[in-house]
Amino acid sequence: MNERIEKLIRESEDGLSAAFRRLDDIAFYNQKKVLEAFLNNRVAAMHFLPSTGYGYGDAGRETLGKVYAGAFGAEAGVVSPAMLSGTHALTVALFGILRPGDGVLCVSGQPYDTLQGVIFGEGNGSLRDFGVSFDVLPLTGAGKFDYPAVAAALQRKKYKMLYIQRSRGYELRDAFSVGEIGEMCRFARKEGFTGCIFTDNCYGEFVEKQEPTEVGCDVMAGSLIKNPGGGLAPTGGYAVGKREYIDRIEKRLTAPSVGGEIGSYAFGYQYFYQGFFLAPHVVCQALKGSLLIGKCMEGLGYENFPKLDKEPADITRAIRFDTEKQLCDFIQSVQEASPVDGFVHLEAWDMPGYDDKVIMAAGTFVGGASIELSADAPIRKPYTAYFQGGLTYEHCKYALTKILEKLL
Repeated sequence: MNERIEKLIRESEDGLSAAFRRLDDIAFYNQKKVLEAFLNNRVAAMHFLPSTGYGYGDAGRETLGKVYAGAFGAEAGVVSPAMLSGTHALTVALFGILRPGDGVLCVSGQPYDTLQGVIFGEGNGSLRDFGVSFDVLPLTGAGKFDYPAVAAALQRKKYKMLYIQRSRGYELRDAFSVGEIGEMCRFARKEGFTGCIFTDNCYGEFVEKQEPTEVGCDVMAGSLIKNPGGGLAPTGGYAVGKREYIDRIEKRLTAPSVGGEIGSYAFGYQYFYQGFFLAPHVVCQALKGSLLIGKCMEGLGYENFPKLDKEPADITRAIRFDTEKQLCDFIQSVQEASPVDGFVHLEAWDMPGYDDKVIMAAGTFVGGASIELSADAPIRKPYTAYFQGGLTYEHCKYALTKILEKLL
């Protein structure tokens, strides 16, 4: 490292010491929750064994769902390698809970790009095709819930579901904290809402000491190649929440006649359990890396979110650039610091599910794993890179040196 970069990183680390201690405290708290869920469900080596065919009596599958539910303060959970991504887990959950004629009120602005076709597509088997309405309320100018608009909407129409997306997606706003989600849950109930409160919890697991299901959310769902997989889960998704809703989700995942009674995995469940056990620590590492990169980029004059005086509510960091070249240089630097495919020169491409070309750095052991060091961006103004992950703080720090070398 040249002296300027070394000095910038060292001073940034010194300035983040209090924030790092706070993250260590959160990680210890969450590690205790996860370990107690393992102990309470008597996890044993037998639960790692593979199963084939129908998977009747698959103790590994059944206990894994109970462990997730226990750690996340929920009644029940389904964790499955058959859920192929966060988008797929959310889709299965939405189609499991909702019925033709039901209405959904989304209070967190437009959902993530890959959910647009799931919700609003025409002729592709979307919620709209099945007669489910999905009303979206914009956020306030400050990127927060618009409570008067929510109250008016709930008075105007009877909804089956209130939908919250915790993370920012490709929007320039902060992720919603668990406290903010809890406040919205209490507000909706006070306004007379009796349906299902649903949270897309992608990128948010173990960032705070509580999860949405512990503050009033009925169901939350996410991806195992993000936070809860701990970098070891090879694929999969999860949903946890009230038992009545999880039963519906299981029947959508498999078939209404069998629900959660079937489902095999011929490769065994060790990495799902082990990844979940490691997840609180891994998330802490990613958050420390995010703060360090944010601190250094801010020192160079690059605006980034969340602001460093705010506690993060997910693992992502949005960094704004003036030009497309700066944006692509940043993403390429992350790829060059990756242990897998670090030699690849990235190009933006028409990625499935997105309206704009996307450039994505994902030199990961698990394909596309967002809990591993990665970064991506749609090629559109304002030019914003979305950085996430890092299995180790040291890897994040190394990638930062590559980024700074190129930008400087």
